[in-house]
Amino acid sequence: MLLVEISDSTESKSSLICVDNLRGVSEVSLDFLHDRIKVRASCNGLLCCSSVPDKGVYYVCNPMTREWKLLPKSRERPVTRFHPDGEATLTGLACDLTMNKFSVVLAGYHRTFGHRPDGTFICLIYDSESNKWRKFVSFQDHQFSHMNRNQVVFVNGALHWLTGSSSCILALDLDCDTWRKIKLPDEVFYGSGNRVYLLELDGCLSVIQISDVWMKTWVLKDYYREEWHTVDRVSLRCIREMVPSIFPISQTNEYVFLASHKQVLVYHRKSRLWKEMYSVKNSSTLPLWFSAHAFRSTISSL
Repeated sequence: MLLVEISDSTESKSSLICVDNLRGVSEVSLDFLHDRIKVRASCNGLLCCSSVPDKGVYYVCNPMTREWKLLPKSRERPVTRFHPDGEATLTGLACDLTMNKFSVVLAGYHRTFGHRPDGTFICLIYDSESNKWRKFVSFQDHQFSHMNRNQVVFVNGALHWLTGSSSCILALDLDCDTWRKIKLPDEVFYGSGNRVYLLELDGCLSVIQISDVWMKTWVLKDYYREEWHTVDRVSLRCIREMVPSIFPISQTNEYVFLASHKQVLVYHRKSRLWKEMYSVKNSSTLPLWFSAHAFRSTISSL
């Protein structure tokens, strides 16, 4: 399933909906946070949200149980100038259900006042067990698009982001605080009408490439040997007019959820049928894919 933030152009506030193939569309309320928030990341039923009026304030919550936790402010944050606009380039949430703990990652390029970023990549990691932040510094030269930032995947004890040029997957190992590069399938190529996205599939990393007429999916079966296997190859001819504006958000072995500017679609892998699950009736300030996150409900406590 997926979670989508709906912004009404006539109102200053937004609403959240959950789209599930079996249960349909339902509204999700985060009013128990008593703050105007933006969903930054999703993992195993938990959401990481940032306060809109109070920069630097973060929450982790379970919208199903309405449990929530206000994260302590990091001492490093006031002296860490993220570029651009003071916002973290990458925000990640890692929820380990077996250990009943979670981590929040804020990473971004550092710049001193009046200077351009020099490639120094600051990473702040919150650990729920210690209730503290830790920090480490590395050097990175990657850029990330908006979709790259939204589509963060937690598998094998690491958070993963696709780089903006789709040259590789950048992985952050949360056990040893190190970055690692993972190569993409040899058949994947970026540009010339091809778009590449990073998702999760059955506990594994997955890559989806969308071209003018095809949607191809791979899964990383052997994480450490970096062995990719082809999952399927789907024709997009029946939704040809929508192809330029559709983005895969979430998937299972049976379904693929995609969002466009005003619609949420689901593709049934076995029947090879497309279905519209949701459509915006009025004008939305932002495309649905702009604020859509993969989501799975859980009753696990924080």
